[in-house]
Amino acid sequence: MPREKGRKVVASNRKARHDYAITDVYEAGMALTGTEVKSLRAGRASLVDAFAQERQGEIYLYGMHIPEYDQGTWTNHEPRRTRKLLLHRTEIDRLLGKLREGGLTLVPLQVYFSDGWAKVELALARGKKSYDKRQDLAKRDADREIQRAVGRRGKGMD
Repeated sequence: MPREKGRKVVASNRKARHDYAITDVYEAGMALTGTEVKSLRAGRASLVDAFAQERQGEIYLYGMHIPEYDQGTWTNHEPRRTRKLLLHRTEIDRLLGKLREGGLTLVPLQVYFSDGWAKVELALARGKKSYDKRQDLAKRDADREIQRAVGRRGKGMD
């Protein structure tokens, strides 16, 4: 059977871009069981409480929910189990160095299939304060109003 091409997004963490200021983005593979892959291919996953952390020199993903596969038997997986992320050693060392500086955390942004392989998009992020979030919302609203005004002017409405 030929492997599928392209990128198919399974789950995304839209709230992460609101709650965190993202500095770097990494792509990592995931060590999954067969029923987890089948459940992901059915488009079922949640990144709501997910985060990544270092344990014994490796990066692990905690709190990601992949529901049990419907046609699975006793070999079905645990929905919120800890999953190992597959990164090159140099990437892991670079990430750990930046994480040890302080104030940064690893947040998953998306889970997707890239050319048939399950991947997670990790962001090295710094938490935003509530006033930063308000400033971002105000800036986005102002930009939207500017674009509306430019559009109206271009159509000759003003």
